[in-house]
Amino acid sequence: MKRILSFLLTAALLISCTANADHHKSKPNIVLIISDDQAWTDYGFMGHKKIKTPHLDKLAGESVLFRRGYVPTALCRPSLMTLATGQYAHVHGVTGNDPSRLTTKRGSPAYNKQRAQLISYIQKFDTLPELLGEQGYLSHQSGKWWEGNFKHGGFTHGMTRGYPQPGGRHGDDGLKIGREGMKPIADFVDHAAGKKKPFFLWYAPFLPHTPHNPPKRLYNKYKAEEDNHFVARYYAMCEWFDETCGELVKILEDRKIRDNTLIVYVCDNGWIQNPARNGYDKRSKQTPYEGGIRQPIFFNWPGKLKPSDRDELVSSIDLFPTMVAAAGARMPKGLPGLNLWSNLEKGTKINRKRIFGEGFAHDIKNIEKPEDTLLYRWNIEGRWKLLLTYDGEVAHYKSTHPREEKRPQLFDLIKDPHEKKNLASKNPDVVARMVKNIDGWYPVTERKVLKKF
Repeated sequence: MKRILSFLLTAALLISCTANADHHKSKPNIVLIISDDQAWTDYGFMGHKKIKTPHLDKLAGESVLFRRGYVPTALCRPSLMTLATGQYAHVHGVTGNDPSRLTTKRGSPAYNKQRAQLISYIQKFDTLPELLGEQGYLSHQSGKWWEGNFKHGGFTHGMTRGYPQPGGRHGDDGLKIGREGMKPIADFVDHAAGKKKPFFLWYAPFLPHTPHNPPKRLYNKYKAEEDNHFVARYYAMCEWFDETCGELVKILEDRKIRDNTLIVYVCDNGWIQNPARNGYDKRSKQTPYEGGIRQPIFFNWPGKLKPSDRDELVSSIDLFPTMVAAAGARMPKGLPGLNLWSNLEKGTKINRKRIFGEGFAHDIKNIEKPEDTLLYRWNIEGRWKLLLTYDGEVAHYKSTHPREEKRPQLFDLIKDPHEKKNLASKNPDVVARMVKNIDGWYPVTERKVLKKF
């Protein structure tokens, strides 16, 4: 009898262990690649005539690619916070990069108190690493990260020490990834494999972000084709970033785990290189024009997702619920984004009519009242895009925000993808309908549109 009981217990244990192993094997590793300051046009697969991005071109060609992807906010910190929480900036509360220095001196006790309060906002939400962790995932943070130490965001592993550590503003040690190699990621992947755990990678390198200091071989390559050295350096940075993406994919391939890995791609916000200086041009970063908010988005899982080139509107607000669903994790209630996972698996059309976004000042005047620094709200519906400009305070100690056009702006993105012609005055009914949609999405009570027609 003891032998029979022993045999049954052993068999049950083996079945349990096998089931557990199959459970983890069935869950994809998830790699989120986040470019930093790159325009939607600046890839080979998006048609750029000079910038070479062979690794991302290959990935995009093997993916479910959405060329009409967008980020709701054209600034890195709020954009990244949206990816981590699945919420719009006016909800998660991190609407800008820093507290305003107009009322409190940087580094003062009052300023540091506001910094700490901003970082605390992430605690109000279930983060993506936390939800995946409930499913047995290990997670690794590298690159840009503003919300304190990596553990504060729910990551099990990471590189960023975070505020209040010295240099802990937007990534500190994490900003070395890509620029100084990929070893931390390779080591983490090996660790997860040794533990037989599925993993999540947050790969948000400080690329092609300034400083634009690409390897000399890449700079010389583009300088031979582009007379303007500011532009040549930016182009070279885009290819340098692409090379690191190729290294990342090779890490997965060398370890024979590529086929069980979902790769998701997006950029935090756009960038149009200013040809006159080392900075961005108009209608670029921090603006709701296509140069600031439009980004290609793709999902890649070999053998699982059939490659396709899609024309539907998608937003980075959708990435959180989609990755949660892919992992079979708990879905928080009240997420504003769409869970696209079923559409991706089945290749079905996404049932969506419109997407929304907002823009706030770089510095935050009142960290408890986002509306004080509201500059824009926008809506895209089919071919139409409406921008509304508001009187929020810029709250920056150095400069003012351009807000070049104060009237409502309506563009036909199919005929006019670079937004050359404002059609608002000729289409008042379209404007009225879209304003109503925007008000239903994010009601504004105190700020005013700067100018009507």
